[in-house]
Amino acid sequence: MRVLICGSMAFDNIMVFQGRFREHILPEQIHMLSVSFLVPQLRREFGGCAGNIAYNLKLLGGAPVIMATVGDDAEPYTARLNRLGITTERIRHVKETLTAQAFITTDLDDNQITAFHPGAMNHSHENKIDAGTDAKLAIVAPDGRDGMVQHIEQLAKARIPFIFDPGQGLPMFSGPDLMQMIDQATYLAVNDYEGKMVEEKTGKSLGELAKMVDALIVTKGASGSTILAKGERHDIESVKASVVVDPTGCGDAYRSGLLYGIVNGYDWKTTGRLASLMGSIKVASRGGQNHHLSRTEITAAYRAAFGVALP
Repeated sequence: MRVLICGSMAFDNIMVFQGRFREHILPEQIHMLSVSFLVPQLRREFGGCAGNIAYNLKLLGGAPVIMATVGDDAEPYTARLNRLGITTERIRHVKETLTAQAFITTDLDDNQITAFHPGAMNHSHENKIDAGTDAKLAIVAPDGRDGMVQHIEQLAKARIPFIFDPGQGLPMFSGPDLMQMIDQATYLAVNDYEGKMVEEKTGKSLGELAKMVDALIVTKGASGSTILAKGERHDIESVKASVVVDPTGCGDAYRSGLLYGIVNGYDWKTTGRLASLMGSIKVASRGGQNHHLSRTEITAAYRAAFGVALP
């Protein structure tokens, strides 16, 4: 069953500075900052919320349909998606723009300086959803502001159930904005920090917000996750990673498990456990899309982690 994934596609340019920022930034001169860092290591990764979620959902055997906007430089990304068997039919090329890009410099203390260029992402509202959209489930993940607002409205009008995942887009929305978007959503997914931000902006507790949706999912990193659904609380244990390498994209991997479980009718305990496992698998590799487990290997990992078979 096809799952529509509304969100960003981006290139992550990751650089490693073999030193410490604090040794090169003088606090008393911060008002006239001018520094340069030599970065002998540079990686360019495929990223963006929509791309990461789709990649993980495909590993599970799902049928992701990315709806995103990309620029003139997107051909290597779209070609890779085609090789992976992920359809690009709903990906819009916006001419004379660049695909969204993150430029991340990390020092030896794991401090980061990041610059983000949204590029074609600013045109996400040009993609439209209507009653003819062929999808059984959807997610609205961080993207251009207008695109997120309009896609939520369009999914609700088309009666396609969806997860609202505000993520890093939260600062773009006021409390009333969020209340309106949550009211239209079927599910709401946040991490624990984002959950506190939503509470502050809306003036509503997570318990109150959970009553507005079929389920509210809160991820808590190594502490697991909590799913509040129809008056019941499901505490989902985390899965210990084989090795902790890079948390980038773990939230997206978790959301792929949510989508797969929901669209296949799993109960919330099973869905949460699968989502937790996908996050654990991802953290053991660098970047958001460099883990390569097959569905058979994921099924075996689920049994090993929880002592029961994945449906």
